[in-house]
Amino acid sequence: MPAVSAPAKVLVSGANGYIAMWVVRTLLEKGYSVRGTVRSPAKGAYLTNYFRSYGDKFELAIVDDITKDGAFDEAVKGVDAVEHTASPFHLKATDPQELIGPAVNGTRSMLQSILKNGQSVKRVVVTSSVAAIVEPRNAPTIFTDKDWNQASLDEVEKHGKDATAFAMYRASKTLAEKAAWEFYDANKGKIQWDLVTICPPFVFGPVIHEVDKAAALNTSAADWYNTIVNEDNGGKPDELLTKQVSCWVDVRDLGHVHELALAKDAASEKRIIASAGPFTWQAYIEAAHKAKPNGLPNHPKLAKGAANPPTAMQINVDYDTRTVTEGLGFTFMTLEQSTKDTLDDFEQRGW
Repeated sequence: MPAVSAPAKVLVSGANGYIAMWVVRTLLEKGYSVRGTVRSPAKGAYLTNYFRSYGDKFELAIVDDITKDGAFDEAVKGVDAVEHTASPFHLKATDPQELIGPAVNGTRSMLQSILKNGQSVKRVVVTSSVAAIVEPRNAPTIFTDKDWNQASLDEVEKHGKDATAFAMYRASKTLAEKAAWEFYDANKGKIQWDLVTICPPFVFGPVIHEVDKAAALNTSAADWYNTIVNEDNGGKPDELLTKQVSCWVDVRDLGHVHELALAKDAASEKRIIASAGPFTWQAYIEAAHKAKPNGLPNHPKLAKGAANPPTAMQINVDYDTRTVTEGLGFTFMTLEQSTKDTLDDFEQRGW
């Protein structure tokens, strides 16, 4: 299938989210037009104001419940591509269906609407997660786009409401992405568009969505803030600071990868793992002290870090990112740059 380049019109679902707003901004900066969906006019007011300099290149569409049949029927009309980013991410679920239902049904609803009314759509990009890929292994592992997280599906099926919050979230991302590929494969004879999925790990970096205080940050950004900005290391023990947590990507890079997923022929039918590499909280703390040796105005003492950190990180999980680095020619920013920019953002906000 051909790529979709500017000045094409792109539908971005959940446009007021942490990742989605950077996707919208990147697309507009690259010359695309964007139609962003939000749940209510009130949630869209901030976006309209933020992107006002783009005039009619940015427009809103109200979709109050993404899981309803036909929810996106009107929103998909007249667009050339779709970036489906709307999906819940939190670790407070008490029932797997709190996450699985909206994630799976929202994805299916979008694809059904495109099948029905998206006659001009040429490419669909679905934001998934490495949560749909990674699972426990007995040895250090480099996961690839061929891997699927069966372990979390098994845990949720076995334990239900007693499954861990992480298993519930990971199962929701796995099932939603599987649903997208199953729908695509089942309807190939009826559609004129191709599918791309993007799987990021932990997403950090500056925020541009509507948030008035640090306590209101989204899950991943809040964890970063609480760990790096607070002298007590966010309550994390030394052992947790110094061992590999996972991998990471800066939210701005993720926005660019979403644009490349539209603009590059090579992205067609790919699962793109958008990871900048492994991290420890200790590495972020050290980068923060280098970037802001005097701390922030309201936090002169940043996280103090571990007492005796190791000199090297033991990497247990990493990802094969050649699809994006070699296939799409993308280079991820460094952890140090992301840290500095994020702290600059906090400083400007008075946090």
